[in-house]
Amino acid sequence: MIREFHHIDLRDRNSFGVAQHARRLVEFETADDLRAIFAAGVPDRWTVLSGGNNILFTQDYDGVLLTPVARGIELLADEGDEVRLRVEAGVEWDDLVAWAVERGLWGIENLSLIPGKAGAAPVQNIGAYGCEASDAIRRVEMFCVGTGNRLTLDAAHCAFGYRESVFKHELRGKVVITAIEIALHRTPRPRLGYGDVEREVEARGGATLRNIREAICAIRRAKLPDPKVLGNAGSFFKNPVVEQAVADRLRAEFPDMPLYPAAGQADRAKLAAGWLIDRAGMKGYREGSVGVHERQALVLVNFGGATGGEVLVLARKVQQRVRERFGVEIDTEVNIL
Repeated sequence: MIREFHHIDLRDRNSFGVAQHARRLVEFETADDLRAIFAAGVPDRWTVLSGGNNILFTQDYDGVLLTPVARGIELLADEGDEVRLRVEAGVEWDDLVAWAVERGLWGIENLSLIPGKAGAAPVQNIGAYGCEASDAIRRVEMFCVGTGNRLTLDAAHCAFGYRESVFKHELRGKVVITAIEIALHRTPRPRLGYGDVEREVEARGGATLRNIREAICAIRRAKLPDPKVLGNAGSFFKNPVVEQAVADRLRAEFPDMPLYPAAGQADRAKLAAGWLIDRAGMKGYREGSVGVHERQALVLVNFGGATGGEVLVLARKVQQRVRERFGVEIDTEVNIL
């Protein structure tokens, strides 16, 4: 099914709640829908607008936005411990996590309450509390805009990294993700070593799937503003990965600075961007209708009526303050258009 909208207000389609417009927006379900959409030719400008939870519009979009709406979850294989699922791109990610927890399937419970759609999960390689989408993703189904063919890419070829994937680079603007295949497990595999997770789980009676999900949801609700109440896109900045020598120098100067191993990079370390922003004096900072959230410095918020341009100006100021204070660059996690 294809539904088209023209000169559409995007205020309700982006979690920042900025009131930009798009020349054309098309909702689609299948690869055949996409083939029909592109049959008349590839537009000069197009992109996928999934749940609108990781995007900042700084101007009207003079192109075509593609929004997946198919929400099927299909059992592909049940091999005892491992269960493989095909999840269509329009499935709400947290609905998928709830679906898995209700059925006793382990693997994505630490990713509870992350906003957005399943089709966007591999692009950003979403992650939280010691877990990433790439831990569960086995294959990604996509539509190739140039050829009109359906393609499937194994996870090994997706170039997954910290908030990174091939879909942000080599395949950007070339494919549209239509579904993901994930593998979950019946054997308990709790991951509790990040932040306050273990304490919150133990307070609920121990490491069951339901307790872990409830603990993660409680932690996120306590730290992160609800986009329905206060416009935001979650974490606006990525945790910077630096040379180990830089991390050691900073740790010597700031002994309480959080420091984490950089996955797969023995000579590098990951810093906590939220801590850096806080110590740079920007946590709770406000300029007019935009600000840095008072409880989580990674989050920029729209108090109401802000433009995307105003949010971007604040983001650049935050980056500058961190650079001046620590000599460290923090990159944006949000897609800026």
